[in-house]
Amino acid sequence: MLRRAEEFADILEVGVAFSDPLADGPTIQRSTFDALAQGMTLARTLELIGAARLQRPVVVFSYLNPVRRYGVERFLRDAAQLGIAGLLLTDLPAGSDPEIESAVRASPLDLIRLVAPTTTGARLGEVAAGAEGFLYLVARLGVTGASAALAADLESYVARVRAASPLPLALGFGISTPEQARAAARLADGVVVGSALVEVLGSGGPAPALQLLARLRDALDQPDSERPR
Repeated sequence: MLRRAEEFADILEVGVAFSDPLADGPTIQRSTFDALAQGMTLARTLELIGAARLQRPVVVFSYLNPVRRYGVERFLRDAAQLGIAGLLLTDLPAGSDPEIESAVRASPLDLIRLVAPTTTGARLGEVAAGAEGFLYLVARLGVTGASAALAADLESYVARVRAASPLPLALGFGISTPEQARAAARLADGVVVGSALVEVLGSGGPAPALQLLARLRDALDQPDSERPR
């Protein structure tokens, strides 16, 4: 599935199963618990990434505890050897653990940071200052999961973050349809789709999941969805 996904995605985000995924909604929680029940671990996740021999950049999306348990330095070393491009730690707010943040920044992996819609002013500057690779903009308050519509204030939100950082911006959380992805791509430099893909993959397997990826790619490639320059 990962190898086939490369045909449609510019970056592959690989989530690490964790027993207390507080930032995730029912779809990701269900898939996480299923993975844990089948023995999935961070070590096994890295093995699968290595076995896939991916050509696209890979960002590992994890909670902090699995990385701590594996060993931060060990993880960064093993991930770098696999060519993993970035690390996003969901429950590591900027400045909460300078030692870990410094270790990631000193490694070949980019430290990807989340930005919430409520992040403004000096705090936004703090979050942006230590980020690498790109900023992941949470498109709505709450947990991950498909949404019926995008938030009405996305344009001003993206503009505010763009003024605070030169990094590319990716919108995620709640984007689930080609139409939503196309609308988000008019504002940001990247679009993250997770729960919708996991839901289709869980209910129908790889074939319909790849069909969804193809529709998302087609929507993003439409002329009026070009990224801001």
